[in-house]
Amino acid sequence: MELQRGRNSVYNIAYHIVWCVKYRKPLLTGRVTKHLEDLLYQIARDNGFTIETIEIMPDHVHLFVRTTPNHLVASMVKVLKGVSARFLFKEFPELKEELWGGHLWNPSYYVGTIGHISEEAVKKYIETQKAGDKNAAPARVH
Repeated sequence: MELQRGRNSVYNIAYHIVWCVKYRKPLLTGRVTKHLEDLLYQIARDNGFTIETIEIMPDHVHLFVRTTPNHLVASMVKVLKGVSARFLFKEFPELKEELWGGHLWNPSYYVGTIGHISEEAVKKYIETQKAGDKNAAPARVH
């Protein structure tokens, strides 16, 4: 993973995001899958973040997303789910009937951060920052 550079920052931000179809109904198949994939890539481009990898299962979606420090993960998920649902219902009105006229997506989601170094390595790095400074207090570990 290559570091990205912004005007005021250097960063490497990536997330694994997963969300499910309401009631875990297996509706993401055939033409719906291809259309959803195209929609998600377009939504990401339009909003300034990148989908690196995508896998659409019949009842849920997995994304590996790379972004900037200016994007809130909750906002990214909201736009991905909201816009995709609106366009899928428009293109495939039969989906609404399967969901009793309700929402396409379950309101919850999973997000995990992706990094190129482990949690343990970060903790160790922080704890040893003042090792050479005899006047410094030791790092606090909770």
